[in-house]
Amino acid sequence: MAVLLLVLLLALVFAGLGFLVKVLWWVAIAVLVIWLLGFAFRSADSAGTRSRWYRW
Repeated sequence: MAVLLLVLLLALVFAGLGFLVKVLWWVAIAVLVIWLLGFAFRSADSAGTRSRWYRW
């Protein structure tokens, strides 16, 4: 009985991790798109001057 509960608990944890990884992929794609748009608009805004893409 305890082994069955352990297997079910592991299956639940792995299913939750799979869902979380899928959600994190979508978040990573959204952040990448926002970053690329910001990079494109920033470089188009300062076309005449040399601009840094980092803020150090």
